[in-house]
Amino acid sequence: MKVDILAIGAHPDDIELSCAGTLLAEIAKGRTVGLLDLTQGELGTRGSAELRLKEAEEARRLMGAKFRINLGMADGFFRNTEENLKKVIQVIRMAQPSVVLANALTDRHIDHGRGAKLAADACFLSGLRKIETFDADGKIQEPWRPKAVYHYIQDYTLTPDFVVNITDYIDHKFELIKAFRSQFFDGNSPEPQTPISGEDFFSFLRGRFKTYGRPANYAYAEGYNVARTIGVSDIMSLD
Repeated sequence: MKVDILAIGAHPDDIELSCAGTLLAEIAKGRTVGLLDLTQGELGTRGSAELRLKEAEEARRLMGAKFRINLGMADGFFRNTEENLKKVIQVIRMAQPSVVLANALTDRHIDHGRGAKLAADACFLSGLRKIETFDADGKIQEPWRPKAVYHYIQDYTLTPDFVVNITDYIDHKFELIKAFRSQFFDGNSPEPQTPISGEDFFSFLRGRFKTYGRPANYAYAEGYNVARTIGVSDIMSLD
């Protein structure tokens, strides 16, 4: 269950919408990926928690991620509590990722900024030896702190601290997004419309990734923010 990268989202589909291109690019390089959803998205206007779980597993399969875990926290109401922090710490210590990708630092949905803080705090606390967590067999887990936490950009148009080239994976990324069929456009669906269920939403998304790619001379890119300054060892390796 150890992976190179752990992507964390407050809701099923946060990861696919925001950082799936990056994950696909890393998987193509031979790196391993795990996925962690904090809630089941049960407050979503369309679909149901049970359906979202099935869609999330289908997206994981299409991506090629090693695992997908859902912690079942309360959608809309989860908090940065000791109990919830330890749930995330258990997964971090199990997976031992070098990099964690987490929700946007601030966003329209209150769960996104809250999820960003919960994930970042858990990454720090996971490295403290005196915090005890246990694996599935009841054994004490070893401390583990990822090298970096990067926050993907979501609904708000934020200025990225860096972008990742996803040009070769843009179509595959949209396949993963569309695995969440209950959430997006369906002309025959009787369910209410939402900000992401309109027919033009995918065009908007594609334009967003073009916008992030343009300054770096990429056709498409995903944007990230950081809470800690990034260090560069070799300026010649930067695009």
